[in-house]
Amino acid sequence: MSAEEHASYREFIIVREVKIRVEIAGFRTKEIIVHTSLYDDIEYSKDDIAALFRRRWQAELNLRSLKTIMQMEHLRCKEPHRVRNELRAHMIAYNLIRQVMAEAVLEGGMRPWQISFKGTMSTVVEMLPILRLMSNTVELCDILMAICRAHVVGNRPDRYEPRVLKRRPKPYKLMQEPRSDYKPGEA
Repeated sequence: MSAEEHASYREFIIVREVKIRVEIAGFRTKEIIVHTSLYDDIEYSKDDIAALFRRRWQAELNLRSLKTIMQMEHLRCKEPHRVRNELRAHMIAYNLIRQVMAEAVLEGGMRPWQISFKGTMSTVVEMLPILRLMSNTVELCDILMAICRAHVVGNRPDRYEPRVLKRRPKPYKLMQEPRSDYKPGEA
């Protein structure tokens, strides 16, 4: 950061500290302290801050959708410009799926987190070839939106997700020699 940019920032930031009491059936009650720049306690009540903090889980789920469901955990490209292109392609596809979800929930009076990202993505992928064959695209879009709304995600706000690895390493050695060296010799 340059000296000019540093000088342009305020010297102090007003921060509000909110103590939130979390009570979940079957778990110990605990208090969480949330620091926020939403310091107006009339406009943003303690309950509003608590609800917003609770919704942060959606951000985790959205990142999981991007990484796992769209198979972006391991990028395939090696060169920097190709990695950037791969990231852009994933982001475009992700945003297109989110746009379909947003339009589907607007028509159905739902919230975006109430329908499945995976279900919407699968529906869009399956219906793309049909889109080219249909002359009445409005009817197809209505069908697409109805199917997407049918992929309802269960409301499980207090579920416990253990932190474990799902993928286990394979019991095989790494291939460190040319493939021909591993083939049995010919007599």
